[in-house]
Amino acid sequence: MWKRMITGVLLTLFLISVLCFGGYVFGAVALIVCGLCVYEELDAMKKGGHRPVSWPVFVTLLACVPLMLFIRPLAIVPVLMFCCFAVIFSVMRREAPVLTDVMVSLLPVLTIILPGLCLISLAGIAPRPLQAMLTTMVFTVSVGSDTFALFAGTWIGGKKLCPQISPKKTVAGAAGGLVGATGLTVLAGVAFPLCFPNLSVHPLWVFAVVGVVGGIAAQFGDMLASLVKRYCKVKDFGTLFPGHGGMLDRMDSILFSSVIIFCYHEILRFLA
Repeated sequence: MWKRMITGVLLTLFLISVLCFGGYVFGAVALIVCGLCVYEELDAMKKGGHRPVSWPVFVTLLACVPLMLFIRPLAIVPVLMFCCFAVIFSVMRREAPVLTDVMVSLLPVLTIILPGLCLISLAGIAPRPLQAMLTTMVFTVSVGSDTFALFAGTWIGGKKLCPQISPKKTVAGAAGGLVGATGLTVLAGVAFPLCFPNLSVHPLWVFAVVGVVGGIAAQFGDMLASLVKRYCKVKDFGTLFPGHGGMLDRMDSILFSSVIIFCYHEILRFLA
């Protein structure tokens, strides 16, 4: 327990420092984190008895980042198609091609790279106060969801949410997670205009909606990660963080909540 707490404190301090730097420092750290997550998921698939094709997935991640930051999101479509064709071709050339190897090779594109690009793209948002608010909201959603779900599930207990995938998660924990994600996101909506008076924001009910939808996405990402681990018969994706597992064990909910914040920003741009 102490090892887990110490690791959690250190991770929190590192996160705060990265958020303070913001900009392309945040983007670079997010890229490294996504690369580690891809590696861990592909490694889990290998432990599960599959033979994933790795190189097109990493090439796709690196190639899509500048397109997402400096051109526009739709520019990544040709790169994604290249990744699909490269994986399929590589598997087809094997002596014993297996369709499942194509599927597990492309899984990180769906579960890590696309959500990760949403997270990385926040590094290019201007003005700086808006960027700081949106990147912070990614973590108010995910951390609020994870923390409050843990406390509510432990204190209240009750009916299991999806015992076939994660036996410890409860309906009460899921509800608590939504409350936590919503509350912390609304708090961010209150705090940032006070810190940056020139920052134009929506009414607090909009932040509440983002918190609820983001909280659902965060819990979905957590459950999906649990499904992958159960399928591959591994307890954690790695041992990078003592008491917490691997990078993907920490990023599963963050990646999916970043999709909601990215969509929120795109809606803001459309309405502007």
